[in-house]
Amino acid sequence: MSTRRIEVVGPGRLDTGDHKIWREIRAASGAPANPFLDPAFTVAVGRVPPRAEVAVLREDGFPVGYFPYERGFAGQGRAVGLGVSDSQGAVLREGVRIDARALLRASALSSWEFDSPEAGQDVFLPHTAEALASPVVDLADGFERCVRALGTGSPGFLKQTLAKERSLARQAGEARFVYDETDPGSLRTLMRWKPAQYRRTVRRDRFAQPWIARLVEGLARGGDPECRGVLSVLRAGGRPVAAHFGLRSPTVLSWWFPAYDRAYGKYSPGLLLLLRILEAADDGIGLVDLGSGPARYKDSFKTRDLRVYEGSVVRPGFGGAVHRLGRAPVRAARRFVRERPGPARAGARVLAELGRLRDR
Repeated sequence: MSTRRIEVVGPGRLDTGDHKIWREIRAASGAPANPFLDPAFTVAVGRVPPRAEVAVLREDGFPVGYFPYERGFAGQGRAVGLGVSDSQGAVLREGVRIDARALLRASALSSWEFDSPEAGQDVFLPHTAEALASPVVDLADGFERCVRALGTGSPGFLKQTLAKERSLARQAGEARFVYDETDPGSLRTLMRWKPAQYRRTVRRDRFAQPWIARLVEGLARGGDPECRGVLSVLRAGGRPVAAHFGLRSPTVLSWWFPAYDRAYGKYSPGLLLLLRILEAADDGIGLVDLGSGPARYKDSFKTRDLRVYEGSVVRPGFGGAVHRLGRAPVRAARRFVRERPGPARAGARVLAELGRLRDR
């Protein structure tokens, strides 16, 4: 009979052997190789203020699973990079079974909150509060087939987008796209555009949180082929008009931080950029994950939806009670909005207009 032990370590204490085993387990699972569930992402988060830790499951001394998380007040845990990560959960070798609350107890956590565990995270599925759709673009059969599918599903959208690209070139100068930009100045431009976009849309400015800005900058400098940042830039007449910083593995690109120069808004530069990214990503990328959350452009580009889940595992006790008091009202409010899309869209239009007035 095998002996199981769980050891909690900082991400920086994982050695190359741990990274190799973690990735082998992920590959054997058959799940898309989303870079947010790669050990390099957990290590990157561990270098910025959130207190990231990893529970390592061992059987007879050999690693059979990894559970990354962030620790907060009263042992409240959350998924690594919660709020900016698009894939979360435990990485467990096939056949390894463990109860979610037992995993939390071994990790000294009172709760664990998540919003994007992929399908197959059976440990946490019983604790989900809501299932969400996460749109993706399949590129396994190549960009040309993807474009044909777009032309069939949204013929007017694709035709109008390409017409705007031609108009941009005529009015502003030759359009030039760089898929993997290395100029740090371009990243600074993106990080200047994005807060302005958050203000216009009356959304929380993620870059106002120093740890997120440092995380992006660190991933931009990283060179791990299994998990690295990719900065893509669209220019017109030599001037940047749209940019996107994403995270990729060898086969999956996660759509993460897009923004554009408002002066070129009539040309829909963000849509042009995404179209060119899909074309350039035809270098081994089989899936572009657009992330959960409603957006009309996602509905136009997607080829299908993945199912992701939102919820939390909560243990009895003080920390669990604190978590319920803090999160239950927020989750109820979100559910109220999702179940009433008409009023939600009207409210979003009002907030967007207020944001534009404030930004003038």
